[in-house]
Amino acid sequence: MSAGLLRRRNLLALAPLLLAACATTSGVESPPNAAAVSRVEAYFKTVNLHDVPFTQVWPNGAVGSGLITYRPGALDMRFTTPHEMELRASERSAVFTDAQNGSETHIGLAHSALGLLLGNPVRLSGPVMVTDVQQPPGMLQLSLTRAENPSQGLVTLRFKDVGGRLTLYDVRILDVQRKLTQIRLDPA
Repeated sequence: MSAGLLRRRNLLALAPLLLAACATTSGVESPPNAAAVSRVEAYFKTVNLHDVPFTQVWPNGAVGSGLITYRPGALDMRFTTPHEMELRASERSAVFTDAQNGSETHIGLAHSALGLLLGNPVRLSGPVMVTDVQQPPGMLQLSLTRAENPSQGLVTLRFKDVGGRLTLYDVRILDVQRKLTQIRLDPA
């Protein structure tokens, strides 16, 4: 098979994804969606979650839980189940410590989906692209990715929207390998 034919086949295979991305992005710029994006940015400027219980489901189906603390630019997840672990993240990097085996893993966040939520302030424009906004009654859902390389992952944030007040309760992170991690918050 010639190199030209192979390139055309690859482009044709990607065409539906490119068209879907274009269709979704254009909808985000509409005024109701722009207002929703502004509300989420405002939420992340003032949010200060401290020791909020969470449950995490990893891509392999394993479940963990513990307490999460989040403020603009910083995240601390302290797992108690399945055993003691901690993830400490700031704007550019994260450190994952596993107390059971004593390991420490350093993670750069420049290309990670998690890094999208650790700016200070969180900005949902420029390097971040909002790909979808859903606003059913009582809820706001927003999906975002890195504008320069959307294939690096997708983050979907789900908020309860009661009386005009947003409360984050679910974060879904689809990583570069298309594996889904879900974090459910119980802010009570």
